[in-house]
Amino acid sequence: MTDLTALLEVGGPVAALGGGAAYARAKHPGVYWSTVGLPISTARLLSSYSSVMEACGLTVAPSRLRMLAVKATTRREVRPVPPRRGIIRPTSTGLRLRLRLAPGQEPADVAASAERLRHAWGVHAVYVSTVKPGVVELRLVGFDVLRRVRMPSKIDRGVLRIPVALREDATPFVRDYRAVPHQLTLGATLSGKSMYLRHLITGLASQPVALVGIDCKRGVELAPFASRLSALATDPEQAAELLPVLVKEMEDRYDLIKARQGIAPDTPAEEITSDVWGLPESERPVPVVLFVDEVAELFLVATRKDEERRDEMVTQLIRLAQLGRAAGIYLEVCGQRFGAELGKGATMLRAQLTGRVCHRVNDEASAKMALGDIAPEAVTAACAIAPERPGLAVAGDTSGGWSRIRTPYLPLGDAAETCREWAHLVPELPALKPFRPDVPVRPVETPGPAVRPQPVTD
Repeated sequence: MTDLTALLEVGGPVAALGGGAAYARAKHPGVYWSTVGLPISTARLLSSYSSVMEACGLTVAPSRLRMLAVKATTRREVRPVPPRRGIIRPTSTGLRLRLRLAPGQEPADVAASAERLRHAWGVHAVYVSTVKPGVVELRLVGFDVLRRVRMPSKIDRGVLRIPVALREDATPFVRDYRAVPHQLTLGATLSGKSMYLRHLITGLASQPVALVGIDCKRGVELAPFASRLSALATDPEQAAELLPVLVKEMEDRYDLIKARQGIAPDTPAEEITSDVWGLPESERPVPVVLFVDEVAELFLVATRKDEERRDEMVTQLIRLAQLGRAAGIYLEVCGQRFGAELGKGATMLRAQLTGRVCHRVNDEASAKMALGDIAPEAVTAACAIAPERPGLAVAGDTSGGWSRIRTPYLPLGDAAETCREWAHLVPELPALKPFRPDVPVRPVETPGPAVRPQPVTD
C-alpha cells in the first residue's frame, strides 16, 4: 500500500504534466513552444553547437597562429573552427541567432545544411538569410506556424503596404504596391483566393486610395465591398466601358507629370519627377488599385463581335500594366485558371505582373503559368497544396524568390462592415462616377419606448 501511494504521489503529477504538454503541443503549439520547446532547443543548441557544425561540414581548419597558441598553452587537440555564434534571441515562434562565417565560407554552405540543423536541434524548420557580407542569420521556427495562422502584433505598415498573410518562417507577407505594382493571384474554388482578396480590400479600405473592381461573376465576390469601391463592373460589357476610362485617367495623369516636367532653369532638382509620387502632395492624384476577378472571363469569346471587344479589353489591361505604375494605377489580377490558351495577349499580360501568388489549382499548367518563370521548385510546391489547408499559397516575384504563405480567416461580414466603416474615404474621381455601385441604405432601427405603456382602465 505504501509503494502504491508513493507511486501515485510521484507518477500522478508526472502523468498530468506529460498529458498537459501533449495537449498543449497539439492544440496550442505556441504555448508549448514557450514553456517546453524553447528551453529544450536552446539547451540542445548550446551543448552541441561545435559538434553539429563539424558534422555538417561548416568548420574550417584553424589558422597557424591559433594552432601555435593552443599547443603552447594546452596539450589538447586542435579542432576545426566553426562559425562564430552570436547571441541567441528567443521569439514567440522560435529562435534567432547570427553566425559570422569563417574565411572561405559562404551563406550557401549554411543554407545547404539547414535540414541537418533542423533535425540536430529538434525544431520545425531552419531558414538562412544574409545580413551583411560574412554574417548570416539563422531563424529557427519551433512549430508549424501555418497550421493556425496568427499575424504578428508589430508589422511595418504604410500607404499601399498591406499585411495579408504569414510566411512559413513566421514573418508577415506584406503586399507593397509601390515595390511590386502589379500581381497575378490564382486559385481554384475553395482554395483561399477570396480570403486573400478580402484582406487586401479591407487593408486598403482605411487608406486614401481609390478601389476599382471588375468582377465577371456578376459581382458576387466584390459586391459586398461596394460601399468602399469607386467603380464596379460585373460583366464583360461593363468592363469594356470601364477600362477605357481608366486608360484615359492614366493618360491625364501622364499629362500632369509632363506639365510638371516643363523644367525651368531655376527648378530645384528634387522637384523634377517621373511619376506621381514625385509631385507635391497638393497636386498628387489619388492612387487607384484595380481588382480584376475571374480574368479568364475577359478572354472568353463566343462571336466575332465578342472577339473584337476581347482584344480591346486585353490591350487596355496590358497598357495599364505597362504604364500604370508611374501614374499611380496598380493591378491585382485574380482568377481560377490562367494560361496561354486563353488567347492573344495572355502571356504578354503575365509578363507585366511582377508579383505572383498561386493557391491550390486544378491543373499544373496554371501553376506553371504563375510560377514557372520564377523557379521550378515553386511549381512543385504549389501543386502539393492539399485541399485541407485553404489559404495556403506559394508567393513569389520575378526576382526568383518564393515562399509558402497562408492567409488568416476573415469572415465576409467583418470585411463588408470594415468597408462600410471607411466608406467616407471614397475619393472624388469624376471619370469613375458613372460606374459607382449603388449601395443600399441600411434601415435605421428606432429604439422602443423606455417605459412600456400601460392600458388605461376605468
